[in-house]
Amino acid sequence: MSSGVKETFSSASRRAAAAPAPPAPAALAAKVRTLAPTMTRSMQRVAETVAADPAGCAALTVTGLAERTGTSEATVVRTSRLLGYPGYRDLRLALAALAAQQATGSAPAVTADIAVDDSLLDVVAKLAQEEQQCLADTAAALDVSQLEAAVAALSSARRIDVYGIGASNLVAQDLVQKLLRIGLIAHAHSDPHLAVTNAVQMRARDVAVAITHSGRTTDVIEPLRVAFDHGATTIAITGRPDGEIAAYADHILTTSTARESELRPAAMSSRTSQLLVVDCLFIGVAQRTYETAAPALSASYEALAHRHNPHH
Repeated sequence: MSSGVKETFSSASRRAAAAPAPPAPAALAAKVRTLAPTMTRSMQRVAETVAADPAGCAALTVTGLAERTGTSEATVVRTSRLLGYPGYRDLRLALAALAAQQATGSAPAVTADIAVDDSLLDVVAKLAQEEQQCLADTAAALDVSQLEAAVAALSSARRIDVYGIGASNLVAQDLVQKLLRIGLIAHAHSDPHLAVTNAVQMRARDVAVAITHSGRTTDVIEPLRVAFDHGATTIAITGRPDGEIAAYADHILTTSTARESELRPAAMSSRTSQLLVVDCLFIGVAQRTYETAAPALSASYEALAHRHNPHH
């Protein structure tokens, strides 16, 4: 077998192993809220209908659901796959399970958009509700097996590089600061050229983490691809597990986001869910490396103590 064929086979195998499992029934509504803004109008109708009435839709054939939503059977199948199910049959089973779990049968509440004339009291209430929903959606959709695999890789990494642009770079910096505090070697790269030149040096014991809500940020995908090709373990934190980033990710951690509006860009809510995933990663790594992490964390606290209490 030629080296080129071997590399292609290896990449395909790694991606297949990292493919996320279909979402649990309880995560379906969260998945719909996350992906609906990027769907076509016909796919949105299918997704929103099944999330609003899982019991009713579970009783429908693919033809029946297509007729109810005014779409085609092909659209129903494509929507099922986009939501993470191999086909409509699997989505239908999830709908039946979700209907059985729901005590009231009511659809999750959707917070109204923030208006330009809203009082600050209303703004606080709406933002708090959306942040809570975003965190709940992320927790519901997070694949724990993927999270455990990512934690294991980070815990034994020789070196960790984290890539993020814009708001995602703030999250990348947060992750790196946490890892440094427990004694791991980690770097955050916001300059895409520097990120790629560093990714070239990565090897099998290294880990690269890419943070991109859209899953298609070129300046983040490129260094992750280079790290992937050089044998590093790769992790993607993204709101689009089916995005371009997935082709180069061994492990995918899915985030959620509230609906984007004129006064609330997607970067705000996506950062909230990204920070939750980062905290989960950090705690998981700290638990696995506790014997070395605890002393390192204590030492970092002691080193900074005088800066917080200058009179002592």
